[in-house]
Amino acid sequence: MEEMPQDHRPTRSIRVLLAEDQGMMRGALALLLGLEADIEVVAQVGAGDEIVDAALAARPDVALLDIELPGRSGLDAAAELREECPDCRVLILTTFGRPGYLRRAMEAGAVGFLVKDGPVEELAEAVRRALRGETVIDPALAAAALSAGPNPLTGREADVLKASVDGATVADIAGKLHLSESTVRNYLSAAIGKTGTRNRMEAVREARQQGWL
Repeated sequence: MEEMPQDHRPTRSIRVLLAEDQGMMRGALALLLGLEADIEVVAQVGAGDEIVDAALAARPDVALLDIELPGRSGLDAAAELREECPDCRVLILTTFGRPGYLRRAMEAGAVGFLVKDGPVEELAEAVRRALRGETVIDPALAAAALSAGPNPLTGREADVLKASVDGATVADIAGKLHLSESTVRNYLSAAIGKTGTRNRMEAVREARQQGWL
Protein backbone atom coordinates (compact mmCIF):
# COMPACT_ATOMS: atom_id res chain seq x y z
CA MET A 1 0.00 0.00 0.00
CA GLU A 2 1.40 3.37 -1.01
CA GLU A 3 2.20 5.65 1.89
CA MET A 4 0.16 8.85 2.10
CA PRO A 5 2.22 12.00 1.49
CA GLN A 6 3.15 13.70 4.78
CA ASP A 7 1.24 16.90 3.99
CA HIS A 8 -2.03 14.98 3.62
CA ARG A 9 -1.94 12.90 6.80
CA PRO A 10 -5.01 13.49 8.95
CA THR A 11 -4.11 15.36 12.12
CA ARG A 12 -5.45 14.44 15.55
CA SER A 13 -8.44 16.50 16.68
CA ILE A 14 -8.19 18.76 19.70
CA ARG A 15 -9.92 16.88 22.50
CA VAL A 16 -12.24 19.13 24.55
CA LEU A 17 -14.02 18.66 27.87
CA LEU A 18 -17.07 20.87 28.37
CA ALA A 19 -18.44 21.74 31.84
CA GLU A 20 -21.72 23.68 31.81
CA ASP A 21 -24.70 23.17 34.11
CA GLN A 22 -27.39 24.33 31.67
CA GLY A 23 -28.18 21.34 29.50
CA MET A 24 -29.35 23.30 26.47
CA MET A 25 -26.30 25.56 26.52
CA ARG A 26 -23.99 22.59 26.99
CA GLY A 27 -25.55 20.71 24.09
CA ALA A 28 -25.43 23.74 21.82
CA LEU A 29 -21.77 24.42 22.57
CA ALA A 30 -20.86 20.78 22.04
CA LEU A 31 -22.72 20.73 18.74
CA LEU A 32 -21.16 23.94 17.46
CA LEU A 33 -17.63 23.02 18.51
CA GLY A 34 -18.11 19.57 16.99
CA LEU A 35 -18.72 21.18 13.61
CA GLU A 36 -15.12 22.39 13.62
CA ALA A 37 -12.98 19.96 11.63
CA ASP A 38 -10.15 19.95 14.17
CA ILE A 39 -12.14 19.87 17.44
CA GLU A 40 -13.79 16.90 19.16
CA VAL A 41 -15.84 17.21 22.37
CA VAL A 42 -14.85 14.05 24.26
CA ALA A 43 -16.60 14.72 27.60
CA GLN A 44 -19.52 16.78 28.88
CA VAL A 45 -20.41 17.33 32.54
CA GLY A 46 -23.03 19.41 34.31
CA ALA A 47 -21.48 19.67 37.79
CA GLY A 48 -18.18 20.94 39.09
CA ASP A 49 -17.42 17.87 41.17
CA GLU A 50 -17.54 15.71 38.02
CA ILE A 51 -14.84 17.64 36.13
CA VAL A 52 -11.64 16.06 37.40
CA ASP A 53 -12.89 12.46 37.13
CA ALA A 54 -14.14 13.13 33.59
CA ALA A 55 -10.80 14.67 32.64
CA LEU A 56 -8.85 11.73 34.04
CA ALA A 57 -11.04 9.35 32.02
CA ALA A 58 -11.19 11.29 28.72
CA ARG A 59 -7.77 12.99 28.80
CA PRO A 60 -8.82 16.20 27.02
CA ASP A 61 -6.34 18.67 25.60
CA VAL A 62 -8.50 21.63 26.62
CA ALA A 63 -11.18 21.99 29.31
CA LEU A 64 -13.89 24.65 28.91
CA LEU A 65 -15.26 25.33 32.38
CA ASP A 66 -18.14 27.48 33.56
CA ILE A 67 -17.56 29.13 36.95
CA GLU A 68 -20.87 28.74 38.74
CA LEU A 69 -21.54 25.00 38.76
CA PRO A 70 -23.37 22.75 41.22
CA GLY A 71 -21.17 20.73 43.53
CA ARG A 72 -18.02 22.77 42.97
CA SER A 73 -17.01 25.92 41.15
CA GLY A 74 -15.13 25.76 37.89
CA LEU A 75 -12.35 27.81 39.48
CA ASP A 76 -11.80 25.23 42.22
CA ALA A 77 -11.86 22.43 39.64
CA ALA A 78 -9.33 24.32 37.50
CA ALA A 79 -6.86 24.37 40.37
CA GLU A 80 -7.16 20.60 40.84
CA LEU A 81 -6.91 19.97 37.10
CA ARG A 82 -3.56 21.74 37.13
CA GLU A 83 -2.32 19.10 39.58
CA GLU A 84 -4.12 16.01 38.25
CA CYS A 85 -4.02 16.72 34.49
CA PRO A 86 -1.12 19.12 33.93
CA ASP A 87 -1.24 18.68 30.15
CA CYS A 88 -4.86 19.88 29.99
CA ARG A 89 -5.26 23.59 29.21
CA VAL A 90 -8.13 25.29 31.04
CA LEU A 91 -10.34 28.00 29.56
CA ILE A 92 -12.95 29.61 31.78
CA LEU A 93 -16.20 30.28 29.92
CA THR A 94 -18.67 32.37 31.93
CA THR A 95 -21.65 34.67 31.71
CA PHE A 96 -19.99 37.16 34.04
CA GLY A 97 -16.85 39.00 32.94
CA ARG A 98 -15.89 40.11 36.46
CA PRO A 99 -12.33 41.26 37.16
CA GLY A 100 -12.18 39.26 40.39
CA TYR A 101 -13.11 36.09 38.54
CA LEU A 102 -10.35 36.69 36.03
CA ARG A 103 -7.74 37.07 38.74
CA ARG A 104 -8.91 33.91 40.47
CA ALA A 105 -8.96 32.02 37.18
CA MET A 106 -5.35 32.94 36.45
CA GLU A 107 -4.31 32.01 39.98
CA ALA A 108 -6.00 28.63 39.48
CA GLY A 109 -3.90 27.99 36.39
CA ALA A 110 -6.39 28.83 33.63
CA VAL A 111 -4.87 30.03 30.35
CA GLY A 112 -7.95 31.90 29.17
CA PHE A 113 -11.11 33.66 30.26
CA LEU A 114 -14.02 34.11 27.86
CA VAL A 115 -17.61 35.32 28.13
CA LYS A 116 -20.45 33.31 26.66
CA ASP A 117 -21.90 36.04 24.46
CA GLY A 118 -19.00 35.88 22.00
CA PRO A 119 -19.28 34.13 18.61
CA VAL A 120 -18.51 30.42 18.46
CA GLU A 121 -15.76 31.09 15.92
CA GLU A 122 -13.87 33.03 18.59
CA LEU A 123 -14.37 30.18 21.06
CA ALA A 124 -13.01 27.64 18.60
CA GLU A 125 -10.01 29.84 17.89
CA ALA A 126 -9.46 30.29 21.64
CA VAL A 127 -9.33 26.50 22.00
CA ARG A 128 -6.67 26.34 19.29
CA ARG A 129 -4.67 29.17 20.81
CA ALA A 130 -4.83 27.57 24.26
CA LEU A 131 -3.42 24.35 22.84
CA ARG A 132 -0.57 26.34 21.30
CA GLY A 133 0.30 27.63 24.76
CA GLU A 134 -1.13 31.13 24.32
CA THR A 135 -3.07 33.06 26.94
CA VAL A 136 -6.54 34.07 25.75
CA ILE A 137 -8.07 37.01 27.63
CA ASP A 138 -10.22 39.90 26.46
CA PRO A 139 -7.97 43.01 26.63
CA ALA A 140 -10.67 45.21 28.20
CA LEU A 141 -11.32 42.65 30.92
CA ALA A 142 -7.60 42.28 31.58
CA ALA A 143 -7.27 46.04 32.02
CA ALA A 144 -10.27 46.11 34.35
CA ALA A 145 -8.79 43.32 36.47
CA LEU A 146 -5.52 45.21 36.85
CA SER A 147 -7.27 48.43 37.86
CA ALA A 148 -9.59 46.64 40.30
CA GLY A 149 -6.71 45.42 42.44
CA PRO A 150 -6.42 42.11 44.30
CA ASN A 151 -9.12 40.35 46.28
CA PRO A 152 -8.97 41.87 49.80
CA LEU A 153 -10.66 38.88 51.46
CA THR A 154 -8.67 36.11 53.07
CA GLY A 155 -9.61 32.55 52.27
CA ARG A 156 -11.39 32.11 55.59
CA GLU A 157 -13.29 35.39 55.25
CA ALA A 158 -14.50 34.26 51.83
CA ASP A 159 -15.49 30.86 53.25
CA VAL A 160 -17.54 32.50 55.99
CA LEU A 161 -19.31 34.79 53.51
CA LYS A 162 -20.14 31.84 51.24
CA ALA A 163 -21.59 29.99 54.22
CA SER A 164 -23.71 33.04 55.12
CA VAL A 165 -26.17 32.68 52.26
CA ASP A 166 -29.74 31.43 52.66
CA GLY A 167 -30.16 32.93 56.11
CA ALA A 168 -27.57 30.78 57.88
CA THR A 169 -27.03 31.79 61.50
CA VAL A 170 -23.65 32.34 63.09
CA ALA A 171 -24.09 28.99 64.85
CA ASP A 172 -24.87 27.32 61.51
CA ILE A 173 -21.75 28.78 59.93
CA ALA A 174 -19.59 27.83 62.91
CA GLY A 175 -20.81 24.24 62.75
CA LYS A 176 -20.33 23.97 59.01
CA LEU A 177 -16.79 25.37 59.03
CA HIS A 178 -15.72 23.87 62.39
CA LEU A 179 -15.04 27.29 63.90
CA SER A 180 -16.11 28.95 67.12
CA GLU A 181 -18.98 31.44 66.93
CA SER A 182 -16.71 34.27 68.08
CA THR A 183 -14.25 33.46 65.28
CA VAL A 184 -17.08 33.49 62.74
CA ARG A 185 -18.20 36.91 64.00
CA ASN A 186 -14.64 38.21 63.69
CA TYR A 187 -14.35 36.98 60.10
CA LEU A 188 -17.76 38.45 59.20
CA SER A 189 -16.83 41.79 60.74
CA ALA A 190 -13.56 41.87 58.80
CA ALA A 191 -15.31 40.95 55.54
CA ILE A 192 -17.96 43.63 56.03
CA GLY A 193 -15.24 46.20 56.65
CA LYS A 194 -13.20 45.19 53.61
CA THR A 195 -16.22 45.28 51.29
CA GLY A 196 -17.35 48.65 52.62
CA THR A 197 -20.84 47.36 53.40
CA ARG A 198 -23.22 47.53 56.36
CA ASN A 199 -24.02 43.88 57.00
CA ARG A 200 -23.11 40.40 55.90
CA MET A 201 -25.81 40.12 53.23
CA GLU A 202 -24.55 43.29 51.59
CA ALA A 203 -21.01 41.95 51.95
CA VAL A 204 -21.98 38.75 50.14
CA ARG A 205 -23.61 40.70 47.30
CA GLU A 206 -20.64 43.03 46.91
CA ALA A 207 -18.10 40.20 47.02
CA ARG A 208 -20.05 38.27 44.38
CA GLN A 209 -20.38 41.35 42.19
CA GLN A 210 -16.62 41.82 42.32
CA GLY A 211 -15.98 38.15 41.60
CA TRP A 212 -14.30 37.53 44.96
CA LEU A 213 -16.52 34.56 45.88
